[in-house]
Amino acid sequence: MTTSIPQVASESTIVTLTMNPALDITTSTSVVVPTEKMRCSAARYDPGGGGINVARIAQVLGASASAVFPAGGWTGDLVAALLGRELPLRRIRIAGQTRESITVNEDSTGRQYRFVLPGPPVSFAEQVECLDQLRTAAASAEFVVASGSLPSNVHPDFYQRVAVICRERGARLILDTSGGGLRHITHGVFLLKPSVRELRECVGRELRSESDQLAAAQELIERGCAENVVVSLGSAGALLVTPRHAHRYPAVPVPNGSGVGAGDAMVAAMAVGLGRGWPFDKAIRLGIAAGAAMLMTPGTAPCSRADVERLFEIAPEPTEIWL
Repeated sequence: MTTSIPQVASESTIVTLTMNPALDITTSTSVVVPTEKMRCSAARYDPGGGGINVARIAQVLGASASAVFPAGGWTGDLVAALLGRELPLRRIRIAGQTRESITVNEDSTGRQYRFVLPGPPVSFAEQVECLDQLRTAAASAEFVVASGSLPSNVHPDFYQRVAVICRERGARLILDTSGGGLRHITHGVFLLKPSVRELRECVGRELRSESDQLAAAQELIERGCAENVVVSLGSAGALLVTPRHAHRYPAVPVPNGSGVGAGDAMVAAMAVGLGRGWPFDKAIRLGIAAGAAMLMTPGTAPCSRADVERLFEIAPEPTEIWL
């Protein structure tokens, strides 16, 4: 079921797992109106999905990255072909057809409309093959980044199984997911990166204040779910919570733009920084800069290394928060 591709790296520093990849299609039109036929610009096609986006940005930032993902049908073929031009990959062929994600930019207003189609089911045998391929790839990895939603038929404890594999292989797991995949994590995650909404859904209560958010992140650490938690706050920056400390990271001010992939860029840059041996403070500032750089990038294209490095130079220092 696995396609042998010459670019597969045996020693990638960062290995990503994307269980629900997508073919990202971006176009634009003057005005979006109901029922009318709208003439669009030429489409841009990109390989997408959480972990794939992370791998692309990590590669742009100079890290050695590779991607593991299931893909099927002509859309899966195109995702693999496009991604294979950029970085090493391990594709697991599946019977279902890889989903499409469509972004339409409205030129007259600057508004963006995003249409995300459901992904295909992944059979039990295909899931096992994904874990086997990850086990092989993780053997020489420093970090594994599992990112994105799970297919509808995949048991929500799947990412916990990924955590066990990473622990066995000596790789540190960075997890960015939501829903059942997040709620079923019990141990083995080095760094968890939820948004406020994802954190709220995970703990099952409202998080109206910063204190509420810090307490929820601490709760996950105390339960053993993760060693460290970074809560992304969008335009407000991020919070870092460790067993002993908490810090607030302001955002880098940039013009408003497309938010597609900003969270994935943040995760990628944090993994790159940690892979360089940087402390959390510096790695998260790089993540904040990469997320901001994505706001300056059209559609689903990766941000540029030059933009990330420029924004990193002006990223504000964090503030320690007393717990």
